[in-house]
Amino acid sequence: MDQANKIIYVEFHATDLERTKAFFEKAFGWTFTDYGPDYTSFVDGQISGGFFRSDKRASIEAGSVLVVIFHPRLEEALRRVVDHGGEITREIFSYPGGRRFHFTEPSGNELSVCSDP
Repeated sequence: MDQANKIIYVEFHATDLERTKAFFEKAFGWTFTDYGPDYTSFVDGQISGGFFRSDKRASIEAGSVLVVIFHPRLEEALRRVVDHGGEITREIFSYPGGRRFHFTEPSGNELSVCSDP
């Protein structure tokens, strides 16, 4: 597949790299590779990215982009997010493309999980 003009990597801030890694490993099955004490990269099966130590966080309230994760069983994903330390910031709602919810992970970054209608 031609990679030209495709998003291939996403980086996030993280106040607590260990808690953030543990959250995404347990809630979504992501795998991580550490590059020193202040950076870790992840692979989710489709896209790669990283977390770097920072006191900042991403939220749509502050004008950040919203990263959306797909999960075919939305209620199961919501339960896993909560069970592993995430906080729901917007409960499940419908939109023209399906249903989704928003959450923050342990370092405070806001993301969303969506499913088909």
